[in-house]
This record gives sequence, structure tokens and C-alpha cells, in this order.
Amino acid sequence: MSRIPATIITGFLGAGKTTLIRHMLQDTSGRRLALIVNEFGDVGVDGQLVTGCNDAACPAERIVELANGCLCCTVADDFLPAITSLLSLPEPPDHIVIETSGLALPKPLIQAFAWPDVRTRLTVDGVIAVVDAAAVRAGRFADDPEKVQAAREADPALDHESPLEEVFEEQLMSADLVVANKADLLADGDWPQIEAAIRHAMRPGAGLVRTRHGEMPASVLLGMGAAAEDDLDSRPSHHADGEDHEHDDFATFVVDMPAIGDPAGFARHVARVAREHDVLRIKGFLAVAGKPMRLLVQGVGDRVQHHYDRRWQPDETPAGRLVVIGLQGLDERAIGADLRAGLEAACTS
Repeated sequence: MSRIPATIITGFLGAGKTTLIRHMLQDTSGRRLALIVNEFGDVGVDGQLVTGCNDAACPAERIVELANGCLCCTVADDFLPAITSLLSLPEPPDHIVIETSGLALPKPLIQAFAWPDVRTRLTVDGVIAVVDAAAVRAGRFADDPEKVQAAREADPALDHESPLEEVFEEQLMSADLVVANKADLLADGDWPQIEAAIRHAMRPGAGLVRTRHGEMPASVLLGMGAAAEDDLDSRPSHHADGEDHEHDDFATFVVDMPAIGDPAGFARHVARVAREHDVLRIKGFLAVAGKPMRLLVQGVGDRVQHHYDRRWQPDETPAGRLVVIGLQGLDERAIGADLRAGLEAACTS
């Protein structure tokens, strides 16, 4: 029996993994897809961000959310049960897409596909690393890596913690295809510098493409036939095989939001809150008064984008949920209050 292909999509916080997957689900060429979403923390919003993009290609029963921590650290506890549940469906998927958390090391997950119980049924079709090209142009991989790294170095409880630069390089070194996203924020003359910086850490033979807003045909992303589990030696790592890493310096929480009145004004307010509280990432969805559509919100630092993604379903109560991600020590109560305080201010901004 032929093995079911699986695509691993990795990338740092805010690079655009979820947006890439949303576009992929609109262009599946008849494949039955399943999706494993590894949300960072215990609030599974990413699954809701992709649910409904293409119900025929990837209905709700083929979307599995893993919220118990970074998948590369919980492979045995989370990955195997998730795979088993998908393969036990009356109509198993033709292809499985795995979205890792932004802090995941890809290689431990690839190695899991070499386990005897897995390799007879699944193969890694390809590993895709999504990169924030605008951040790379500025000489970094996230909005404020210096602040994140400083917090790590100041924490005596951390043991052999991976610098975020190494996490970024690990994702590139394992990838079969690197997607440089957010090209709409670049000038044509920026590309040689960005390409050189990315290729410096890429494995030989891997592809590099540019995209805007995560728009990439599924025909490019799926069907690589890489069999990465049989090609581990060409995917170097900074870490010894099986070495654990911790993410205790990050915090995440969810803020329930009432309906808003002015999406553009509220997006400006979200950007101000992110700046004032040193928030790395805000993402989720909102209800807009008088509108039947759900408003999707994606923020990296103080760059906030929003658009309507779908209609509210008849069995849904229109309501907002925003996930906030940052360093340990975030004032959850103050940030929640500030976000909700912006509802009135947004209408007059």
C-alpha cells in the first residue's frame, strides 16, 4: 500500500504560515487534505483561522489542533495519536499538512517519520520554511530578536536554550523549499541581499521562492516527493539528535473581545497596544457590528493586517478572540483592558 504524503510547514512567529495554508486550501486539485495545527500555548485559535477555507478539501473532522506545547518536544505524546486518528477516518486523507509552532525545530519531527510504526504508512513529501522577508531585509528574523535573546541570557533557569538565530537556521537547514513571504513590503533592489542572507543557511538543492500574502499554488507546495525521513544526513542541525529545548521564556494568552465598530481604527489601536506592551504577536478574529462576516486579524509587532475571511456560520455566536504572544512577564490584565478600551477610541480615530 502506498504511503500517504505529509508536508511540514515551519517558520518563525508571524512569518505567514497560517496565511499560506489558507491559500493552499483554496487550490487542492481534488486532494482530500488533513491538517495538524500546533498552536503555541493552550489556546487553539489557528485551527479556527483555517476552518471553513475549503470545507470540501479539509472539513473540520480532518483538522487536529495540538495545544500541549511545541510539537518537536511532544512528538511521541501528540504526533502519533494525531496521525492515528486521521488514518482511522472512514475516508483517510490523501495528504497531511502539519503546521508547526513558530519555535519548533523541524528535524525531530522528520525523524519521527522514520519510526517503524510510521514509515510504513507515511512519508515526508517536503519541508517548507516560511520566512518574513521584510525582517530579513532589516538584518533579523523577527521584529525584535535582540530583546528576546536578552531575556534568554538573563534567565539563569534556562539550560542549553537554543538562541532564536539557531531556531531560524534549523528551519532553513531542514527545508526543501523556503518561501520568502511579504515580498509586497520590499523593493526589487532588496532581493539580492535577502536571497544571499537566506541561502547562507539553506541546504544545497533546496528551492527559494518569493510570495506576497502567502499566495502560493498548492502545485508548488505539495507533491515534492522528498522522502525527507530517508534524507536526514543532508539536513544538518545545531543540536544532538533527540536533544530537548524549552520555551519557558514565552507567554501566550487569549483575550475575548466584544464586537467592534471600525476595523481600520481598531487595527491602529492594536498596533499601539503592541508597541506599548512589547507584544511580539497578536492574531485571531473579531465580530464587527452590523456585518455578517468574520474579521481576521494578524499582527507582528506593530504591523497589523485585517480582512474579512468568511461569513459567520448559523451555529456560531459572532464574538472575537485574540491570541497575544510575547515574553514572560506580559501583563495579561493590562493588555486585555487596553485592547477592550480601544473599542470606543477606534470609532473616533
